[in-house]
Amino acid sequence: MAESNTQKIEWPNDGVSRIPYKIYTDPDNYDDEQRRIFRGPIWSFVGTDQEVSKPGDFITTYIGDTPVIVLRDLERKVQVIVNRCSHRGNLICIKREGNSEELTCVYHNWRYDLQGNLKSVAFGKGVGRKGGMPDDFNREDHGLQRLRVAVYQGLIFATFSDDVAPLTDWLGDEMVENIDRVVGRGMVLLGTYSQYMPNNWKLYMENVRDSYHASILHMFQATFRINRLSMKGGIKLSDNGWHHISYSIAETDREEDQYDAKKLRAVKDGYTLADPTLVKGWREFECGTTLAIQSTYPNFVVQQISNSLALRLCLPKGPEECELLWWVFGTPEDTNEQQEIRIKQSNMIGPGGVISMEDGVVGGWIQRGTKRDHEKTTIVQMGGRDVAPSAEGRATEVSIRGFWQGYRDCMGF
Repeated sequence: MAESNTQKIEWPNDGVSRIPYKIYTDPDNYDDEQRRIFRGPIWSFVGTDQEVSKPGDFITTYIGDTPVIVLRDLERKVQVIVNRCSHRGNLICIKREGNSEELTCVYHNWRYDLQGNLKSVAFGKGVGRKGGMPDDFNREDHGLQRLRVAVYQGLIFATFSDDVAPLTDWLGDEMVENIDRVVGRGMVLLGTYSQYMPNNWKLYMENVRDSYHASILHMFQATFRINRLSMKGGIKLSDNGWHHISYSIAETDREEDQYDAKKLRAVKDGYTLADPTLVKGWREFECGTTLAIQSTYPNFVVQQISNSLALRLCLPKGPEECELLWWVFGTPEDTNEQQEIRIKQSNMIGPGGVISMEDGVVGGWIQRGTKRDHEKTTIVQMGGRDVAPSAEGRATEVSIRGFWQGYRDCMGF
């Protein structure tokens, strides 16, 4: 069990259906999150194995706000290593990506192999037998910090915890099944981008789980009948509520009705798209699913919106800022036309389009609106106060309550 929370945040006596404003801004609570959540009993997504496909390939990223290196060592094994020299704490890798046979700190030239073992110390024996490291200094005791790693369907996860369950057990069967469906055919990376947002990371992860807002804030989708709350769908939750899937299924079984973009008209006033290829697509999954947004606790997202497939990772950048990383991908079987469709749809959905741009703006507005009056709370009671799957539509905030259930479990509230 988590230790009792030491911070001065009073949680309302209403379960996870009311959230204190203070939790989005308090710097002490933010520091506690880094220790209890991101360094606690969770698995964090850190990248794809395609990004480190060859021995020596590396990328740099973060788990929470701890910098890490993701690499493939010379034995072709994926390693995740804290990006911090054992000597004085300097970043070992300052590049976003690259290829190297070793890791060398530029500050004092301490050299490590790709498994984090310290291989040499510059002037370790001094100069002219003067200075140098003490006689009892043992290189084997001063390697880089290596994390536990799991790779599933090309997705790389890491954890600081020795106690968390194996990755697929931690995710649960339904979560694994959806990853298999969306990612399991293999990934071809089509592009990456990042999106800065002036809000606490938890506000974005609430938004990801908020199926209630989709037809209200994202009017383009509702107007052109791409996604509406009236569509058949529901919410899946892991056993403990930590992970979720919000999904909708096509309203018609006739493929020509679903995917003929030229026939798409606005619900009101008969508007049509000047460029109907913006929403052109094809029936990709036999189950008829046209939207599935999956979040694994605390900050990773697997996305299927029509034919736009993507991964998202929300990185905290202090109490009131975050960065959203995107990986847009297709499959090895895609035709050139299908690949172009995926890219166009992903541009529409991403930060330069009509969905994630709106989500990012709203997060900043909430941050500003909740800055003061810390004793007040949000209300998360659409669909009730419980944390249970919903097969009767998506006009519910149950998956947000699931996120806060996981939060309370980790933080000890």
